Amino acid sequence: MADLFETSTPSTQAGPRPLADRLRPKAIGEVIGQDQVLGPDAPLGVMLASGSLSSLIFWGPPGVGKTTIARLLADETDLHFVQISAIFTGVPELRKVFDAAKHRHANRQGTLLFVDEIHRFNKAQQDGFLPHMEDGTILLVGATTENPSFELNAALLSRAQVLVLERLDFAELERLASRAEQELGKTLPLDAHAREALLEMADGDGRALLNLIEQVSAWKIEGDLDTKGLSARLMRRAAQYDKSGDAHYNLISALHKSVRGSDPEAALYWFARMLEGGEDPRYLARRITRMAVEDIGLADPQAQAICLQSWETYERLGSPEGELALAQALIYLALAPKSNAGYAAYKGARATAKKTGSEPPPKHIMNAPTSLMREQGYGQGYAYDHDAEDGFSGQNYFPEGMARPALYAPVERGFERDLKKRMDYFAKLRLKRES
Repeated sequence: MADLFETSTPSTQAGPRPLADRLRPKAIGEVIGQDQVLGPDAPLGVMLASGSLSSLIFWGPPGVGKTTIARLLADETDLHFVQISAIFTGVPELRKVFDAAKHRHANRQGTLLFVDEIHRFNKAQQDGFLPHMEDGTILLVGATTENPSFELNAALLSRAQVLVLERLDFAELERLASRAEQELGKTLPLDAHAREALLEMADGDGRALLNLIEQVSAWKIEGDLDTKGLSARLMRRAAQYDKSGDAHYNLISALHKSVRGSDPEAALYWFARMLEGGEDPRYLARRITRMAVEDIGLADPQAQAICLQSWETYERLGSPEGELALAQALIYLALAPKSNAGYAAYKGARATAKKTGSEPPPKHIMNAPTSLMREQGYGQGYAYDHDAEDGFSGQNYFPEGMARPALYAPVERGFERDLKKRMDYFAKLRLKRES
């Protein structure tokens, strides 16, 4: 499987070869992008310069060079390259791979074992690599599109360095397109705007771009196509989105933080990205309501009601009309005054409750339905607040001997500004009653 490439020496292999295969690089220096791992001072650059390569896990999206870099590392270090896929490899095949590697190791030949989609191996299969990594039989290079922290065993991660490979940026995709045109011996029949649209269609995937270029270059047309003409002939590549994977959690985090940061445009963008990826609007409705509770709270008590109304509207209208109600709720939340004082107070109360254990309420606020309880002092000294001056007795409602905690600290924003005034007012009255 080819990844992304700059230019390479033409092969003598007979028969037609895909453009991506013809542009496979012959050396590390020909790989486009990934300077953060391949540069002179980057991890792989330093390892190669020192002649000491460790086991690695490449984490990144498709088409960014994971397979190609692994193959080139084997060439650079004179290791025998073996490639397997976790999708198609079972225990019997793994045993054969390890046995062959042991034979090479006995004959002073090292093996770089490249495992594509390594996260698809179960725990027992992942554990099977460990003894062969430890005795030097193999140098493991795994590739995954999923977060290694969640998908790979801790034991395996402790023996390998995780390197993050990134999507190609626009300039890198343009370099790749230029190299492809050199290989094809002609320029793409696209005007400037259509060329830009083609690069955007690749969505940071070098292999996808080369496949698109190969299609466009085969068209027999006169003149250059504009964006409309290109779109009529090519379907836009679907955005990468996994409703149960990293993309899901990354995008909902971006949406939540955009609302918290009072940026309605960014919030709408991430909301749209998730919908375009096929996210369930009901999940978004639930998360939007959570934002109102967690980040706005009593600074705008109306926010929670608006979220629930938008959720109900979606249930009545369905898609796509109901999604507009959710979008409007998002805009409201992003522009609402923010406060997590209620959230912080709740967490503080839970922590305090854990710490104080089973401390009973003070006797003066406990009911005394029996004579025995009255004899024990239950209810004695209770001050009925409605009979007190200002409707406030100032009595203690915490367990006896417990220092009064400061849990709720309303902010000077929105409705909580008024609540803060009330808190300050009752604090003064409490001091007055105690003196």
